Amino acid sequence: MTGGGGVVASAGDEGRRRSAAEPGFWQRVVGQLGTALMVVDPAGRILAVNPAAERLFGRAAPAMLGQDAHDLLHRDADGRRIPREQCTLLRAVAERAETREEGRVCLRGDGRLIATYWTASPLTDDGAFLGMAVLFTDAAGDRSARRERAAYTRALENLTERLTLVAEITDVLGQTLETDEALARLGRLLVPRLADWAAVDLRVGSGQVHRVAVTGPQGRDAAQEDWQEHLPEAGEEGLSPLVQVLNGGDPVLRGEADMAAPVTSALATVHSGFLRATGARSAVTVPLGSGPQVTGALTLVRTDPAHPFDTDDLTVVSDIGRRVGLVIDNARRFGRQRAVAEAMQRNLLAPLPQPGRLRLAARYQPAPAGSQVGGDWYDAFERKDGTLALVIGDVVGHDLTAAAGMAQLHGILRSLAWDHTGPPGTVVDRLDDAMPAITTVPMATLVLALLEGDPHTGPWTLRWTSAGHPPPLLLTPDGQAQYLEAGQGLLLGAPPGTGGSRPSAAQPLPPGSTLLLYTDGLIEIPGSDLDTGLARLRRHALALAHEPLDTLCDQLPARMPPGSTDDVALLALRLPSP
Repeated sequence: MTGGGGVVASAGDEGRRRSAAEPGFWQRVVGQLGTALMVVDPAGRILAVNPAAERLFGRAAPAMLGQDAHDLLHRDADGRRIPREQCTLLRAVAERAETREEGRVCLRGDGRLIATYWTASPLTDDGAFLGMAVLFTDAAGDRSARRERAAYTRALENLTERLTLVAEITDVLGQTLETDEALARLGRLLVPRLADWAAVDLRVGSGQVHRVAVTGPQGRDAAQEDWQEHLPEAGEEGLSPLVQVLNGGDPVLRGEADMAAPVTSALATVHSGFLRATGARSAVTVPLGSGPQVTGALTLVRTDPAHPFDTDDLTVVSDIGRRVGLVIDNARRFGRQRAVAEAMQRNLLAPLPQPGRLRLAARYQPAPAGSQVGGDWYDAFERKDGTLALVIGDVVGHDLTAAAGMAQLHGILRSLAWDHTGPPGTVVDRLDDAMPAITTVPMATLVLALLEGDPHTGPWTLRWTSAGHPPPLLLTPDGQAQYLEAGQGLLLGAPPGTGGSRPSAAQPLPPGSTLLLYTDGLIEIPGSDLDTGLARLRRHALALAHEPLDTLCDQLPARMPPGSTDDVALLALRLPSP
């Protein structure tokens, strides 16, 4: 881009230039800035200049872009070149440190020498050093001009800080879909960087308002979060900025005189009490969201009379409010979908039988905060011939569709296995054939295991097949743990003709042994490989092998490391001891 007309001039690959502000806005601000701005890369080459820099150095932007800043501009008092090792700007670039210098002599394009005052700040993105931003002022100007330039510099620094804060808030809040966590993060970002106190009020239900988060100098202040009563926003009138904003009004900036004005509504009275309690000298209240999608209000308070909020602050906080409102709206929609999916999933997991002296236990653990409900499921039922069938499965996907697909497979597999006398691999083959015709499931994994033997006395034999699922884990009374890796076949939904008949495997089970069927959410942790997860599960399961079955099922998921983004299903069978 070229200089002039309020546009920043830059050179080289656009991918090397990063901006903390929204496109266009940053360019207009820097282009209109009266202070000369130059951006140099890690080698000291000029990447960008603004029109003020063109005027200060008497050079057009194209003549400077790509040039070595030291060689082009730096001179001694007699106009001679200065050795590079004596250049403080190059030293600042090499050390990636903020540096200031007064009296630096620069060569203009018309041959004149000018003394300048400059300050350089490193530019980074996620820890990567991109170069330096250098602000120049003419040291020969009079005191008023220097004060004006210093004011511009401070304004630019303040603007940069504010825009960085907005970008950071957007990034941090985008990492969660939980309202409480989003508001906790918001408070930590705003206080004390932008305000001394922050309060969030949400519209709940039919026009009611709840204060759901208050953050002060000491962190979250739960004592300030509850209304004295649930106050409806609809129909309230008065001068309260909170009432105005919640009813769709514009953002409001208030000073001490404004806050001393009388209030005429209950909600305004509560809010005024909050401002008095915090010692507010200046406050801004902005909507969360925009237009008809206002979900609440954000109020920021400053207590120092020497640093009140101004209109620039109001603009920044309004932008933050719009972004926070979007996050809260998304979190609410996600929460409703998650609740429906989780309730449906739990309700579709049938009660476990307890045939004879056999003991069964199961657990379903939804995905952690910020993730969606998946399609993990378990089942156990007695077939027509009295054989106990055990099933663990995982439908591909993380949404209501996956939960619905789980329900479909659950019912079909029960029907197919109810009176079938062949090996489990044959049953799963029939399920695989039927799946594309009568379900919406694209792919799934599962283990179908059949326990043969008298439920009271045994002996017991396990026959099973696996459709691409993690292997069952057998814990024996002698302290051994064995993964049953035989009987592995392709996952359900694999292209036709790629597998052939599914294999089945069989193994006698000793009395007192425990069999664990589980989904991959129990063993797969981001940053850790599958073998590590399986070894970890084996170790923790052995440590709990002699615990009651319910205790094992409670503690085993708790002992696995955090970080999984998937839901977990666990089904455990324990055979009676002799």
